Amino acid sequence: MAFKTILFSIDDGVAKLTLNRPDRLNSFTVQMLEEVRAALDAVEGDATVRTLLMTGAGRGFCAGQDLSDRSVAPGEEGVDLGESLEERYNPLVRRLTGLAMPVIAAVNGVAAGAGANIALAADIVIAAKSAKFIQSFANIGLVPDSGGTWVLPRLAGQARALGMALTGQPVPAETAAEWGLIWKAVDDDALADETNALAEQFAQAPTRGAAETKRAIRTAFSRTLDDQLDLERDLQRALGRTEDYREGVDAFLNKRKPVFKGR
Repeated sequence: MAFKTILFSIDDGVAKLTLNRPDRLNSFTVQMLEEVRAALDAVEGDATVRTLLMTGAGRGFCAGQDLSDRSVAPGEEGVDLGESLEERYNPLVRRLTGLAMPVIAAVNGVAAGAGANIALAADIVIAAKSAKFIQSFANIGLVPDSGGTWVLPRLAGQARALGMALTGQPVPAETAAEWGLIWKAVDDDALADETNALAEQFAQAPTRGAAETKRAIRTAFSRTLDDQLDLERDLQRALGRTEDYREGVDAFLNKRKPVFKGR
């Protein structure tokens, strides 16, 4: 389909999705969320895709919800924000975290509100040093959504999560990396090369093993140690029977580069 608010391509195993409303700092509208959903449908429907790279056009990653897309004036009947979450944002977070491949977010500028939390839903987040993460919900009387109240305390701890959520103060990318919110912060002019190289690496990697690693780590907090050990046993049993495992071992023993089949 022809997209109007995003750029989307698939090339050599890498799906690249760029939020493309730079004049509005790539803030979400209903149309953009629908187009992102269609792009993810294409990702999941294409067996050649082995990683997803997300970024934003222009000087920002995403400023969150475009408030003009669902504006309400004082005295008017309120809008059902829960419906918006249930129908669009929550399914998006669930899909990104559950996607059976690594998801990379290249945060090229401000990531605010839902935009920050969509970025943090990626498996690997690399940000330009000029980027900032802002939980801007406090400024309009809301709670962090799109997984914000779940991911922030787990990654940064309760004190920092509350500070971000209650004050809405920007957190610079280098601080976010120090706190463990993101994987790393890099020089602005190195962001594209760094994230493209990582995407190319994942596109040649054993994708099923990466997908199961992602699933095991993302769900670990819901299990006891004994249960996690059992899960690791079951996953290794299944992965040890795959062609990619045999290829990886043979390549290691014969000192050659492996050629993985992926999904």
